[in-house]
Amino acid sequence: MTLIDNITWVLAAQTATGTGQQGQQGPVWVQFVPFVFLFLIMYVILIRPQQKKAREHDALLKQLKIGDRVSTNGGIIGVIVGLKDNKVSIRSADTKLEMLKGAITEVLKDKSSSES
Repeated sequence: MTLIDNITWVLAAQTATGTGQQGQQGPVWVQFVPFVFLFLIMYVILIRPQQKKAREHDALLKQLKIGDRVSTNGGIIGVIVGLKDNKVSIRSADTKLEMLKGAITEVLKDKSSSES
């Protein structure tokens, strides 16, 4: 059964009990339990991993230093030649680019450090 089938079944059951007989009604707070459960699932699946990734990215940006080989969200790979408050200067080939620190997605490992 899919989620839509389950919702349809619950709604049909509620309308059947509501028309004709007066059954015992549970506490009002019981109606909010599925919403709380749904919010908890959304928090665990969507919100928490996104917050963790944002914290890791902030830590990466704080650890940047001149000489790091980095990759940007635009696909540019270069070496950091200058750092300012929220800007970074990158040398890629013979070009010096200035961009925001937030555009840096990862610090790449040097080939020379992996060989030794």
